Amino acid sequence: MEVSEVHDEAEREPGWSSLSSLFGLSDLLLDVYRTVVGRPGWGVSGIALHLGVAESQVRSCLDELAELSMLYPATYSVNPVALNPEIGLAALLNRRETEIQSQQAQLAAARTKAAELAAVYSAQQGSRGNLGLEQLEEITAVRARLTEMADHAREELLCFMPGGAQSQEALDASRPLDEKSLSRGVRIRTLYLDSVRNDRATTEYARWLAGLGGEIRTIPSLPVRMLVVDRSVALLPTDPENSRAGAVVVKAPGVLAALVHLFEATWQQASPLDGAQPCGPGGLTAQELVLLKLLELGHTDEVAARKLGVSLRTVRRMMADILGRLGARSRFEAGLLVTRAGWM
Repeated sequence: MEVSEVHDEAEREPGWSSLSSLFGLSDLLLDVYRTVVGRPGWGVSGIALHLGVAESQVRSCLDELAELSMLYPATYSVNPVALNPEIGLAALLNRRETEIQSQQAQLAAARTKAAELAAVYSAQQGSRGNLGLEQLEEITAVRARLTEMADHAREELLCFMPGGAQSQEALDASRPLDEKSLSRGVRIRTLYLDSVRNDRATTEYARWLAGLGGEIRTIPSLPVRMLVVDRSVALLPTDPENSRAGAVVVKAPGVLAALVHLFEATWQQASPLDGAQPCGPGGLTAQELVLLKLLELGHTDEVAARKLGVSLRTVRRMMADILGRLGARSRFEAGLLVTRAGWM
């Protein structure tokens, strides 16, 4: 078989070129491996003659194949013997899969941040001309407007519920509003923090809501408390860190489009309440990865606890557990390990 025939045959096989492009393996290296498999007992000179290349090139390829565990190390320099490629390529596949998952997570985070920035920009533009904005300063006015918006919903309610476990008072106040909306055929989608999975009252309420047709998912952190009604009006806190500072009613179409996009992007990253929380790279949960990211950004344990909706004690317990699993002696070393592994 001529050299050109070897390459032509390789090109005809589906997935052969993707191996070289995905793992950075040269076409010659793959041809050498194919020749070792197809011509057992051939030495370096025979392979080189068959492929029409120098013996030094063949030896270089054999060295690399041995490092990839695709040849028996003790035999490759004389009469190379092939190993099942799954042995060596499995590690490369796992590494590449982890890299792709990390890139997908980064892309999703970038989309969310872009939507947040668009919302901030649109809100600022609207405030300059007081277009589509209404300030509610009293907490009683905020609660009244929430009730009014829920009563007027006809198609959809989109909710961000940060802060972790909800108070019994808040749950009791929401129950009749949600029940009335669902009875009218309004679709309700609510995002809670992952931490509510450990709160009995909140999970019981969420399951009651799901039993009536509501849709519930959880995520490690949420940017702000938010309610969007029929994609035509939204209620946001004036100060995300202080719910008693009042709220803003938003009707500007540009702002609403950004808020809906933010919700949809976050919804896609979240997990169903009763579903298993997927583990990320290295066995770390999404909540643990977000905790590491918050600390990497310079947030204190107290701020991280508030954003995750957990106690300060829980944050410190989580960090101790992460350090133990990573075999790290400090938070700094843990950050280096997860960064080098491409998990963040």
